[in-house]
Amino acid sequence: MRITKIELKNWLNYQRLDTGELGDRVFIIGPNAAGKSNLVEALRFLRDVAQPAGKKPQGGGLQNAVTEMRGGLSKLRCLNARKDTEVRLRITLRSDDEGEWIYDLGFKGEGRANNRIAVSREFVSKDGRTLCNRPDEADKLDPEQLTQTRLELTNANAEFRELSHFFSETTYLHLVPQLLKYGSKIGGNVIESDPFGQGFLQRIAACGEKTRDARLRRIQKALDTVVPQFKELQFIKDNVTGLPHLQANFTHWRPTGAWQRENQLSDGTLRLIGLLWSLMDGNSLLLLEEPELSLNEEIVRHLPKVIRRIQAQNKTARQVFITTHSEALLSDRSIPPEEVLRLVTKQDGTEIKPPDAQEKIMFESGLSVAEVLLASVKPPNFDQLDLALK
Repeated sequence: MRITKIELKNWLNYQRLDTGELGDRVFIIGPNAAGKSNLVEALRFLRDVAQPAGKKPQGGGLQNAVTEMRGGLSKLRCLNARKDTEVRLRITLRSDDEGEWIYDLGFKGEGRANNRIAVSREFVSKDGRTLCNRPDEADKLDPEQLTQTRLELTNANAEFRELSHFFSETTYLHLVPQLLKYGSKIGGNVIESDPFGQGFLQRIAACGEKTRDARLRRIQKALDTVVPQFKELQFIKDNVTGLPHLQANFTHWRPTGAWQRENQLSDGTLRLIGLLWSLMDGNSLLLLEEPELSLNEEIVRHLPKVIRRIQAQNKTARQVFITTHSEALLSDRSIPPEEVLRLVTKQDGTEIKPPDAQEKIMFESGLSVAEVLLASVKPPNFDQLDLALK
């Protein structure tokens, strides 16, 4: 299953947004504070909503996702929302059997003393057949039901559980190498859903041995081409503590080389391992924030091709959303403009700006996304930055 369109209303800095048709790779570009992360956050939000209610605070996925994880409705609602204060997310998807799904969720404050979050609209359809349309008669008889979505309730989403599983299995990765290197010294709990890769080694450990070894062999071949003196990559468990570790062998004057564990590897090597593993780890949606960080520019130039190659090799390839500022990454001429969402800020919120007629001509002449679109999202007074600090 993959997302083919995202529509937002009153979501963070988007008063209205329609992405149009989306492909297997989606590159999101724009100046700082334009809303690149906020667009990705909409998909993370649906992942959190789709988690089963269980024993979560505030009574379920929706309440937890808004209040506990994001600080309340006022932190999510667009500042430009005036008379219409409903926050709404509408996602169109296509499943492996070519069926088209629509999930449309709207919510607002309940309007009572405790002002819980209430569902104002929840609509689900597949191939034009309506599976859920709320508020319904049951909600009118018991308004308390509107504090939860059907998406998060396993006893109410049987007809569209495939959709619930898809959202709940979304992976967000912005691996911070220091958290991986010094996790045992830093201590503390891993943040829910582990967005910064602190539990990355535990995820590798949880993978079946044959699958894990096959993936590490593929990663090893990739590292052998880009990391100097790299020889071998292994997964091990500490004989004393039982904790999982990655170790790499590097050649030098000793015949057997030298083994280094993850806390001795470079930040770039760890981020590259995390990126490659995530691309191979399942078929759910993958959200990557600035994958170029800590990586050599030449590696970054090849990332789009690497992503495309891994997608092509896997029968159930992951759809990937990528936020980036990188000129090197976007210089790959294999990236068509249709795969890029260019965000621009306006007085009433952020919008997507498609290529204009002149830019289309530039693409036809062979110029890259970096040469045509990236320059247009740089701050207009960037050259004055050094003067402003005098």
